[in-house]
Amino acid sequence: MDLKKGTLRQVLLITDGCSNHGEDPIAMAALAKEHGITVNVIGILEERNEEYHRKGLKEVEEIAMAGGGVSQIVYTSQLSQTVQMVTRKGMAQTIQGVINSELSQILGKDAVIEDLAPQQRGEVMEVADDLGETMDLEVLILVDASGSMEKKLATVQESLIDLSISLNARMGFNQFSLYAFPGKREECEQLIDWTPRLNTLSSIFSKLSSGGITPTGPALKVALAEFTDRLSKRRMISGDEEYIEGSGF
Repeated sequence: MDLKKGTLRQVLLITDGCSNHGEDPIAMAALAKEHGITVNVIGILEERNEEYHRKGLKEVEEIAMAGGGVSQIVYTSQLSQTVQMVTRKGMAQTIQGVINSELSQILGKDAVIEDLAPQQRGEVMEVADDLGETMDLEVLILVDASGSMEKKLATVQESLIDLSISLNARMGFNQFSLYAFPGKREECEQLIDWTPRLNTLSSIFSKLSSGGITPTGPALKVALAEFTDRLSKRRMISGDEEYIEGSGF
């Protein structure tokens, strides 16, 4: 199977509460998926909170489902490992979706990896594993900076630095961008422009001021605009780019 090595594009949304301002985040996640951008969501809990489980869990799952991504609820102490796991699982899920799409064109519309003979399945999985390590990756991180997140931001900072170190062990080129919502002057504010390393986080996070609203939908809208603008500029410069619409590439 000969798949083009494009770029995996992901939004990593880290939040601890329900959205309460602006556009519907589920609709925004679905729109991102239509543009080939996967939305993964991590819901952070500091301690058991039945109110959050009742409201927030449903939203976290629905945003990730609409965005073709992975969702995970986690306690603060487990965040670092979870951030890495969700990012890699989201990559693998996107790649498998593309492979299944390729197989359906070859073997019929309902064909998936599991339908192949063991030897063929092994060969296809080798291709998937190779793509997971060698494809370029762009991750736009959206961090909830609402009031209830204030005590959790130090852990988020450490987790994202760990993520950067972990993913930079891959052969593919990684780029990260970081936004917080709400921002000081806007619903969603860029904190770090695209960079292969997140070691500048320490100085950035100390300046964050927590706000009361949680504009998750507007934040996802900003993320989508950033990716589409970035892609348009790249196409203008190069004339074209390997990009599989609706796949996360």
